[in-house]
Amino acid sequence: MTEKVVIVGTGCAGLTAAVYAARANLEPVVLTGALPGGLLTTTSVVENFPGFPEGVEGFGLMTRIQQQAEKFGARVRFGTLEAVDLSRRPFLLTVDGESLSAQSVIIATGAGHRHLGLASEAKLEKKGVTYCATCDGALPVFRNQPLVVVGGGDSACEEALFLTRFGSVVHLVHRRDQLRASRIMAQRVLQHPKIRPVWDSVVVDILDVAQEKVTAVRLRNVKTGAEAELACAGVFVAIGHVPNTAVFRGALAMDESGYIQPQRGSETSVPGVFVAGDCADRVYRQAITAAGMGCMAAIDAERYLAALES
Repeated sequence: MTEKVVIVGTGCAGLTAAVYAARANLEPVVLTGALPGGLLTTTSVVENFPGFPEGVEGFGLMTRIQQQAEKFGARVRFGTLEAVDLSRRPFLLTVDGESLSAQSVIIATGAGHRHLGLASEAKLEKKGVTYCATCDGALPVFRNQPLVVVGGGDSACEEALFLTRFGSVVHLVHRRDQLRASRIMAQRVLQHPKIRPVWDSVVVDILDVAQEKVTAVRLRNVKTGAEAELACAGVFVAIGHVPNTAVFRGALAMDESGYIQPQRGSETSVPGVFVAGDCADRVYRQAITAAGMGCMAAIDAERYLAALES
């Protein structure tokens, strides 16, 4: 049996695409991937998704969107995409060793935050360690407290500037002696009275796992080797993202970082294959923009399939 639409990913982009595709009677199959619900499920409270003035827990939001998609006939299948053949139609996908064919595919595999790789980082995630200032910066635990942002690019600068609204001071820790960010972004950061750059330094540990909350970071100066502790209530890691697109490498047009490049609307370099969400978005990376892109991809897929039948 060949499916009309297979959606790869169950984050905001994938599940919104599923809602629209299901309402169009396309009976989409939605593959969960290794992280059902996507990165948003790792966010404790989402306060900037429209319609939830009191905020909504990330996992709960994704569960509600999935239920909405299933109500209209979407079929969620637990499984990980292992290989694809987009050179022929119907397209052939390998999911946990089994073959699945589809007339159209919507890729919504998202992107993962690049991590520091520290054991304490993993243990304190959602307990003061976060990867999205826009998502978590306004939480009460961070208000009027010293905060740390790790990184030196535009994303790190944006995170630091955003956090000045809430933190008492924002320490921007960067391994070099100057920012990699664009000139205008760097100027804004360096001129802001609440942002204090910490140059030539890397985070080697985050305290305090025993207390199950962030109390400080241990820094090492990359030039002198000296270590010191810096008190803080939160660590915002902004050292980049890694799009989850390895399985499509060589089959679709991507940029140098692995983000899939749409050609027309949401359509990729292969007609009938569409893309939505963070695996194609290196700029905004918000739940609401991913949802909007999922809507676009489903509409484009519906029109593509209608054209095949006419």
